[in-house]
Amino acid sequence: MRDIRDDAMDQIKRASDASLESHLQDYFTRLDDVIEWFDDHLGTACMNLIPLVQAGNHGTVVRLALIIEEEEKSDKKVKALQDAQREYKDLASRFKSMTSGPKQLRGYKEKFLKTIEAYAQPNFDKAEGRFLEEPEKLPKIMAWYFNDLNAVKLGMANLMPKKWKIFKTYTEIYHRMMHDWLVKHIDNPELSPPHMLSIIDWSEKYYAKMTKLGWDQKDLQPHVLDAREVELIREYRQLIVKSVDEWMDRMFSADKKSFIERKPDTLDNNEHGYFRTKTLGDMWRMLKEQTAVAGESGRTDVAEGVFDAMFRALKSRQNMWQKMVDEESLKFKQPSADQEGMQVFQDWLIAIANDQIACIDDNEDAGQLGYLTRFQQDLEPLVTPKYMAHARTELDALRDGFVDLGTHCIATFVSLIFNVDFRSTVADFFTAKWYNEYAMKRITTTFDDYIGDYSKVLHHSLLDILIEELADELLVHYLSSVRNKGAKFRRTDPFTEKFKDDILTVFEFFQNLNTRADLANLVTVDFAIIKQKWRVVDKMVRLLEADKAGAVLVYEEFKREYWDLQMNWVEAVLRSRDDFDRSMLSGVKAKAAEVYVERGPETIMSKVK
Repeated sequence: MRDIRDDAMDQIKRASDASLESHLQDYFTRLDDVIEWFDDHLGTACMNLIPLVQAGNHGTVVRLALIIEEEEKSDKKVKALQDAQREYKDLASRFKSMTSGPKQLRGYKEKFLKTIEAYAQPNFDKAEGRFLEEPEKLPKIMAWYFNDLNAVKLGMANLMPKKWKIFKTYTEIYHRMMHDWLVKHIDNPELSPPHMLSIIDWSEKYYAKMTKLGWDQKDLQPHVLDAREVELIREYRQLIVKSVDEWMDRMFSADKKSFIERKPDTLDNNEHGYFRTKTLGDMWRMLKEQTAVAGESGRTDVAEGVFDAMFRALKSRQNMWQKMVDEESLKFKQPSADQEGMQVFQDWLIAIANDQIACIDDNEDAGQLGYLTRFQQDLEPLVTPKYMAHARTELDALRDGFVDLGTHCIATFVSLIFNVDFRSTVADFFTAKWYNEYAMKRITTTFDDYIGDYSKVLHHSLLDILIEELADELLVHYLSSVRNKGAKFRRTDPFTEKFKDDILTVFEFFQNLNTRADLANLVTVDFAIIKQKWRVVDKMVRLLEADKAGAVLVYEEFKREYWDLQMNWVEAVLRSRDDFDRSMLSGVKAKAAEVYVERGPETIMSKVK
């Protein structure tokens, strides 16, 4: 009936009266409805071929294949006729036999092939959501894919015309769809590391399963990942690195904002009561998580690249903290600076210093390890021995960096005390007011207040450093006060007794720290070291009280004991004598030119300019 309709419509189109075409179409309306109904049913059957095979409904599959095969043959004849008409138009019009039969391509074979893709697409769409939620379950999510192909191989191939090579046809369509689905994901810039890793691992598993179905990898084109595994592994590593960098940037930005604004409730106390910043624990948890992600790749090159990035990020964080501490401390050190917020700033310095100790505080007896040691334990199983040698160097550098930053924060804390609390007090040293006031006692009393206030919130190992820094900084400021305006030592003034009084006050304070009940088991500073450093004051006094000729010999002895003694400071001491003259200074300088001393470890005099 369809052929008759097509033949009739073809004849009416060649007739001289075109108005008859619409009437003829009306006659075939019912036939068009039947054709539409038939095509719908045929399409539905094609969409359910695999379920029909799995259900054992082989008769329906065979009948469907026969219909499509006949239509395929008919389309070939129509195609041949159309080609002939285009090539031999004049000749073809003379032979009616050449223009009888079907006149249009019906394309049932092409429609059938499209239904293969249409049947698979909803399964890929469903797999999409499940993959985004559980990337590690990709093999399970894609089980339907191989079940379908296996059903075609075992149940459908014998029911279809052999020339169709139906298993090959299904495989090529499914493989192309798998390729497109995977490439779409790997080209997504927002793809997370776990999803990327799942896809990389999937490639090998995919080809293994296809081999079981009888396919060689070379027969499946294009490569399911476009042979981009090496590139993808590099991208996977970069995704982790990017994640680490973004996390570190966000956390430091939060710390920076809190640090600069210095709001009251921006610090934490740990279980021991020590001040801590709020992001340190989060940072190390993040690094541990990203270490695990790198380890899941099973590749040392991925893990090593990630660890290199972590080392860089940790060093950068140390440098940024030090830079920020220095910049913010300058705001309080200016003579006209507003001191509001200084205590909170000092609290932050203590918290930052405590953080550094937490990173390296290993107590094996108590079973407690610092963050850095735990990080090393996580790192070691994931890298090669060669890389581990490099990693130990990096870890040692980080460990030194944590110590340096912690010490720097304590030194900054102490320098603020002298620049703010003691600015006017230190300025009176060695002036006329010095003799009649108890400046050193006021200073040690202030030290006592600071130590009492911060001993419970400062890590015990840093408390010793704080005390040593206080002693050193006081000594440096004391010696440097010889440059104070109005500093003058007269032969008739009792300056030697005043020096002795100051020294005894200092010694009494620092010596008693180890015996204080409130500092029991917290302070382990060796007072003998502090005492030895302060003996340098005796050298200064001898320069002041020596006669003019004897000053040269005192200088020589001083220089041999303190190789880094600065001539500028010696000149300032000599000029502070009421009997100073140029010959005294010339004699000392001449002796300085003669004396050779070997360089050694820096002494306290390296800080006295």
